[in-house]
Amino acid sequence: MSLNATMRGVMYYGIPYQVNVTDLPVPVIQNQTDAIVRITTSALCGSDLHMYHGYQGAGPSWEMGHEAMGYISEIGNAVSSLAVGDYVVIPDNIASGHLDLAPRAFESFGVGGGLGGLQAEYARVPFADDSLIPVPLTHNTTNATIEQNYVLLSDIFPTGYTAVQRSGMQPGDTVAVFGAGPVGLIAVYSAILLGASRVYSIDHVPMRLEIAERMGAIPINFDETDPVQQIMEYEPAGVQRAVDCVGMEAVNREGETDEGIVISNMLAVTAQGGGIGQVGVYLPTENRTGSPLGSNIDTDVTFPAWEFFAKGLSFQSGIVDPLPIAGELINLIQSGKANPSEYISTASVSIEDAPEYYRRFSDHEEVKVFFRFP
Repeated sequence: MSLNATMRGVMYYGIPYQVNVTDLPVPVIQNQTDAIVRITTSALCGSDLHMYHGYQGAGPSWEMGHEAMGYISEIGNAVSSLAVGDYVVIPDNIASGHLDLAPRAFESFGVGGGLGGLQAEYARVPFADDSLIPVPLTHNTTNATIEQNYVLLSDIFPTGYTAVQRSGMQPGDTVAVFGAGPVGLIAVYSAILLGASRVYSIDHVPMRLEIAERMGAIPINFDETDPVQQIMEYEPAGVQRAVDCVGMEAVNREGETDEGIVISNMLAVTAQGGGIGQVGVYLPTENRTGSPLGSNIDTDVTFPAWEFFAKGLSFQSGIVDPLPIAGELINLIQSGKANPSEYISTASVSIEDAPEYYRRFSDHEEVKVFFRFP
């Protein structure tokens, strides 16, 4: 590849509700622990919308995307466990390259840092041996359909699966999943996969709720009536587990932003001694070049501490690291026990169509959008 080679990629320039596809420099090896991945499938994630909506980001411009897979096109001399041609998933958060004696600090793609974005033809992955997730595909066995399952290992499959685990769910438990975007639907799918007796999917977008129902969940449309009341009619004592897959852009029945409503509703519907798992994003926001509408979101929300204490609930939350759980999920996909993209995939398009499909995704006209590279 020539020294000044370019690739196509998605850029955000700090203007809410606008992304552009443009020519970008192809990344090169900077350190001998790097790998260059030729991306074959990328995806659009709900957390990309926090930047797209102007609530988060560094600025003044950066490459978008943090979900992708492809094959290795180049490796540094110090990469020992991977080879050119290997198919890999790029996790949204990567290894630091150092022994972790303290809680891990995440470095992420597509948020304006030095890693760049994954909605592009190539990506440089530092500390490739520890960062990349090898998958059992080759040039001869791969196809667009199977890649749509494996690329979910970048973020939303580990995130939705871990959300359910964080709630403490055991086989036979009842579970309420708030939010039926891509992560919420994966959480519904995971709860059923892990043996939940009944799963409730709470949202207000009919297409999403229809998918949840096809998965086997009971749909709860909060535009119709109070979701707490609807769930308690089914489960008078409450559900044993609740999961937040919405985060700080939650809205109420009036369509107004209500950052604390999901937390309040989860505490209201969770039974005595139950558990809550949270993966919906709550991050500090402020107005700056890359996030001009940041101050419109308030992540300091009211927490019903007495209700939480009186019920003896547990609550676990945080960013999910895909790496520790990737092997388990690969086995589920490879064995045919898991095929989540069958339900959530609604579009597979060229990267040149990214601006249109960002809009469609933001307007709830799509559930999961995949970008396919030739």
